[in-house]
Amino acid sequence: MKSTVCIPTLNARDNWAAFSAALKSQTAKPDEVIVLDSESEDGTAEAAARDGFRVVRIARKDFRHGATRQLAAEMASDSEVLIYMTQDAILARRDAFSVLLAAFENPEVGAAYGRQLPSKGAKPIETHARLYNYPLNSNLRSTESIATLGFKTIFFSNSFGAYRRNALQAVGGFPLDVNFGEDTVTAARLISAGWKIAYVAEAQVFHSHDYTWREEFQRYISIGRLHGEHSWLLCDFGGTSGEGLRFVKSELLALSKLAPQSIPCALFRTACKYVGYRIGRKRSKQQEVTPVSSTERNR
Repeated sequence: MKSTVCIPTLNARDNWAAFSAALKSQTAKPDEVIVLDSESEDGTAEAAARDGFRVVRIARKDFRHGATRQLAAEMASDSEVLIYMTQDAILARRDAFSVLLAAFENPEVGAAYGRQLPSKGAKPIETHARLYNYPLNSNLRSTESIATLGFKTIFFSNSFGAYRRNALQAVGGFPLDVNFGEDTVTAARLISAGWKIAYVAEAQVFHSHDYTWREEFQRYISIGRLHGEHSWLLCDFGGTSGEGLRFVKSELLALSKLAPQSIPCALFRTACKYVGYRIGRKRSKQQEVTPVSSTERNR
């Protein structure tokens, strides 16, 4: 199965050696690697070129999470599967690509994503977040999953996620106007169109973030805006409050056992997330996006 790896980059030189070495050591070699570099100032583009990757330079001001990834999809060769990664996701196993690509042997699978493990030195709060959102067991989700999983049905991450190219094209590609959560919107379009999404726990990367409370706050403003501007997500897949409450309960339980000193920080961050989300919803344009089955969404 032919594949293309697509990686947006910006000043990634600090961990480029580890990222590139892990990619090049894969047992399933991609047919091409496209690096979309946003005017890096640290030699990232040059390092990627030396590694034999195809480098596409884009203006930093033109970068958008949806549009830039769609550009990569259009520039890729005749690959059947497009694998998207972020510059800070380090492949944890030499068979990560092989295991992820195996999910597409099921012709009903339109997209698949791997497990994100806490990076070395990750703090307790972020460690729990990775383990909660990326569990030990794989699963396959479809429209039938909505009744039990709700909004979690469309959980997806482009930090290490792959798409069947014709499925991505069939739902109109990535949303060009979205600069946060393009993976969620695309996953929802695929599910709505009848495709299935595979979570492949054996395909693993090291990837986590030690966000400050301000960064967490801003992130949840972006999530709130996404849910407000694409309100069909909540209408079709249910609200997020139930899943949010389950996460908080799980976090407090885990921290009470492993790092009780982190509980006050976790509660403060939870408050920041909630306030940020509400601000994002308020700031959103409250524009309802037509579901994927309509002519407008599929043009």
